[in-house]
Amino acid sequence: MKIGMILDAPFPIDPRVSNEASALISAGHEVYLFCLSYSKKFIKKEVIDSINIRRYYCSKLTYKFSALAYTFPYYKINMSRKINNFLNSNSIDRIHIHDIQIASSVFKANLKSLPVTLDLHENRPEIMKFYKHVNSFLGKLLISPKKWKIAEEKFSKAANNIIVVTNAAKTELCNRIGLNKNKITVFPNTVRKSFYTDFDLDNNLVEKYRDNFVLLYLGNTSKRRGISTVINSLKVLKTQIPEIKFIIVGSSSYDNELKYLSKINNVQNLISFEGWRNENSFQSYLSICDIGVSPLESNIHHDTTYANKIFQYMSFGCPMICSNVIAQKEIVEKYEVGELFSPGNSKEFTEKVISLYNNIDKINTYSLNSRSAIENHLNNDIVSTEIVKMYG
Repeated sequence: MKIGMILDAPFPIDPRVSNEASALISAGHEVYLFCLSYSKKFIKKEVIDSINIRRYYCSKLTYKFSALAYTFPYYKINMSRKINNFLNSNSIDRIHIHDIQIASSVFKANLKSLPVTLDLHENRPEIMKFYKHVNSFLGKLLISPKKWKIAEEKFSKAANNIIVVTNAAKTELCNRIGLNKNKITVFPNTVRKSFYTDFDLDNNLVEKYRDNFVLLYLGNTSKRRGISTVINSLKVLKTQIPEIKFIIVGSSSYDNELKYLSKINNVQNLISFEGWRNENSFQSYLSICDIGVSPLESNIHHDTTYANKIFQYMSFGCPMICSNVIAQKEIVEKYEVGELFSPGNSKEFTEKVISLYNNIDKINTYSLNSRSAIENHLNNDIVSTEIVKMYG
């Protein structure tokens, strides 16, 4: 079967897309990927990891209109023409839409009424409420999360199959829209075996932090991620753990506020803002990690979505300290891989770090449990079997 995946972004960029494509290719399907280039100079056709890449030019101005996808028709019309060309020129049998943003364009382009799978990477209508551009003066005038939610419900009903990230997301969607649960498949954002078995180690990084007790954060650093909770804890932690270091691998427009907070707390020398790094460097940071942190603030999106980082931590045997938002609480408790604290509670977070620091047996137990969970239950080879079944 020729499966046409639709991604309104450059590729490679999203490990979820790669992981799903890899599983389907291994099952004998051909995967063709529609993706974008913001540069006029690009490779239109190539094969990456057996995925047939088909790139289409998209100006940055056009892409900015994607935020208005359910307000004005410009983006939908522009993308639908490209998608229609992609479907016809590659003789696609079945369509796989990556996220709701481009769904309206795909349904408009699907003139042959090919079967459609809608892959909801996250609860986009809910998380949009926290986006900086959505909360700007113009954003409030032009962008309506309510309209995005209406579109999500409309296209969820229209799709033949739906993929979500967690069981909690499946339950929420069924309850809200009244869908048959058999229509929905769960595929978490976990890791492939090659992520933790086949990588190059940055020995300079390992040597640099050899004598530190490292708290590690991987990923987007926006306000809702709760990193301020960790920074606020450091003024106490440094008195109990002199060798402590907090390494942040990621970035966002909120970074200046986080750096200012570190200065107010006089802990800037304990924090390394590494900025965004290629995923190929993550393994080196995970190798020096003593505790992986995921201090997410509580909201509907975080309650129904797994952060990629928790599986990355687990694959390297990093004990975790996570806020007890529903989705990641489920993982931490089920597999006994770390400690939980109340979102935003720096005092509670501090106590959890000190407790683990002073209990090497518990650290070792969490580490062993983490590796076992990934190897036997949560790596991509295992969790992708449901998607393979869905595609027959």
